[in-house]
Amino acid sequence: MKIVVLSPKSKTVYNFRGELIRDMVNKGSEVTVVAPDDIYSEEIKSLGVTEIITLPFVKDNTSVIGDIRYFLGLKKILKKLRPDIVFSYTIKPVIYGSVAARSSGVSKIYPMITGLGRVYTGSGLKRKLLRTLTDRLYKTALGKADKVIFQNEDDLKMFVDGKIVRPEKAIKVGGSGVDMKRFVKCPVPNETVFLMVGRIIAEKGVMEYCKAAEIVKRSHPEAKFILLGGFDSSIGALKAEDIEPFIRNKTIEYPGEVKDPVGYYRECSVFVLPTYYYEGLPRTILEAMATGRAVITTDWRGCREAVKDGENGFLVEPQNVTQLAQKMTLLAENKKLSVQMGENSYRRCLEEYSTDKINQAMRKIIGY
Repeated sequence: MKIVVLSPKSKTVYNFRGELIRDMVNKGSEVTVVAPDDIYSEEIKSLGVTEIITLPFVKDNTSVIGDIRYFLGLKKILKKLRPDIVFSYTIKPVIYGSVAARSSGVSKIYPMITGLGRVYTGSGLKRKLLRTLTDRLYKTALGKADKVIFQNEDDLKMFVDGKIVRPEKAIKVGGSGVDMKRFVKCPVPNETVFLMVGRIIAEKGVMEYCKAAEIVKRSHPEAKFILLGGFDSSIGALKAEDIEPFIRNKTIEYPGEVKDPVGYYRECSVFVLPTYYYEGLPRTILEAMATGRAVITTDWRGCREAVKDGENGFLVEPQNVTQLAQKMTLLAENKKLSVQMGENSYRRCLEEYSTDKINQAMRKIIGY
């Protein structure tokens, strides 16, 4: 069986779809990856893929000409490869990939909605018009799909209620899963160390994390606050000067973006993700849960599916710095609670979010 995976960047192929692709290959499929860059090409090759094809596109580009070029490029590739299955994720690969696949005669098309991104956040006339256009494009594209895979119930309901996708086509899986052989359970350290991992954009709650850390530091100066992640080139992304004051006054430590964050999960006692981004199901939360960590996140789509308030962590209101600081203080002062929540995280992850469980569900849906 020949499968083509359409991706928004090579990094996500390896980090978020790597175990799925490895499973496809192990089950006898020939997998070709189409991505806009080749930065992670060596890592992707190690998964056993047959070929990596580079087809550039600009993520935030709303140029009609640019999108047409991407669509025509996909169509040319798919006509040449003649795959049995096309699997895509994120807006442009899903929309243009689904239409290109059907018009190229591909028999099985499976897009995955891994969150809705910035298009569905914010207000104003321009954003509203963009959302309306995106809804229409999604409706056209997803009409070509055999099944549409969602990562949380909120997104699924929104698409079904909005008549963007038919109910019988919509199906949910528990995110991308997490490799629990790589992210292994380990003891919670005695030190109070908070960790946030995510792109340095406002909607991930970066500034809320920094401000809450500043509050907690006043009563717990020994606590450490680590922020991991790279700066983003997208419109409206945060800049270095936004977090520089918190680094300079030693509120947070910023090692930058790292290729392998495993060691940082081991060193932390609590994981924090104060996101209000339109997430699918944040992979970083699952990684923290796999290592046995309590999680403080927002009562937000995707996040509230993995974290049960008071059980394996806490849910706080999005953009509520005071509430976030209160929950961080509570876990800084109650090591026993932090450890128990970490145990609950690990068990929940093992039962619902391991890549073995997720890949099994994906095999059943896609049929590879």
